[in-house]
Amino acid sequence: MIALTKTLIKTAKIVAETQKLDRIDLYESKRADFLQEVIEGLEDGILILSQTGEVIHANASARSLCCQFNQGNFNQNFVVPPVIWNLCESLFNSRDLFSDKLLILSDEIVLDKSNIFRIRVRLLDLEGFEVPCLLVTIENQYESVKNVALTEVKKFDLTPREAEIWFLYRSNYSYKEIATKLYITINTVKKHMKNIHTKRQANMSYD
Repeated sequence: MIALTKTLIKTAKIVAETQKLDRIDLYESKRADFLQEVIEGLEDGILILSQTGEVIHANASARSLCCQFNQGNFNQNFVVPPVIWNLCESLFNSRDLFSDKLLILSDEIVLDKSNIFRIRVRLLDLEGFEVPCLLVTIENQYESVKNVALTEVKKFDLTPREAEIWFLYRSNYSYKEIATKLYITINTVKKHMKNIHTKRQANMSYD
């Protein structure tokens, strides 16, 4: 009877330990799925490359942007655009000079006024890889400016027309370019900008 009780206790402990491990595995699996979903949902492109240029991971945004950089040549096993790989090679060539520091190289890709991208490259140590990989982030600066401008539109309580003009102004359009794009005169642009600056100053005085 005592032997049977000990066996039952031992079995119960094994079952409990197994259930605990299953819960940990489930948690890790859900955590990995969550992180994958977050990365896929980012507006910024995320690329993880081997030191030979092989794509280890690319989120949806990175694939779309690389298609743009490669002039529309898109397939499942896309090639890293030369403009990005050149920056990666520059990182390799520079790392011996700055071996004691975290080295991040960056550059801009300008397709047009509405498509300006900031590329950043850094080395990334990942578990399971004998050599460091490369983490490449691709930020659409136009979208970043747009998000800031949208926040400012609400903050300064701008009208729809003022919002249009402010967004273009924040995107480095000149008064002349704004006038041409919106089919209005430069004097109208200046008038709206004067009103916008008045609202901004009033808002800052309340802060």
